[in-house]
Amino acid sequence: MSQTASAQRILPDLQSALLCEDVRQEANGKFIVIGVLALLPVPQLPLTASGLRLFTRWTRGVGEFMETTKLIAPDETTVLAETKVKFGVQDPAQCCNNLSVFNQVEFKQPGVYFIEVLVDDVLKLRFPMPVVVVQQQQPGQAPQVPPVEGEAPAAE
Repeated sequence: MSQTASAQRILPDLQSALLCEDVRQEANGKFIVIGVLALLPVPQLPLTASGLRLFTRWTRGVGEFMETTKLIAPDETTVLAETKVKFGVQDPAQCCNNLSVFNQVEFKQPGVYFIEVLVDDVLKLRFPMPVVVVQQQQPGQAPQVPPVEGEAPAAE
């Protein structure tokens, strides 16, 4: 017995997830991802971030889905922010891009925060986002970012 394409549902693969400062779309439909973040350097804590963005790209799926993204505190249980985006993919060869915005998130302490990306409550990716207090710099001097705990200091 064969299933029709409309009856099939295939959970999509997460092709990429980029935490960034902004995403813009050109008139031709192409996306510009601005300020990709490996860590969040801040001048002081506590601090309220006005808008962190997570740009995701899904592929190899068929059906309607719910993407959930979470920003989790260093205790690894407290959810500081959560977004939900409904999306659909009609054909496994197609892709779907989503943008989640974490608005007005308060960071109270330095440490390793986490970003989680789920589709239909299935965890697809969890990655660290260190929040570090940077030392004030003199004009013309590079910012001094302390090493993240467990990370080897950079060679000079």
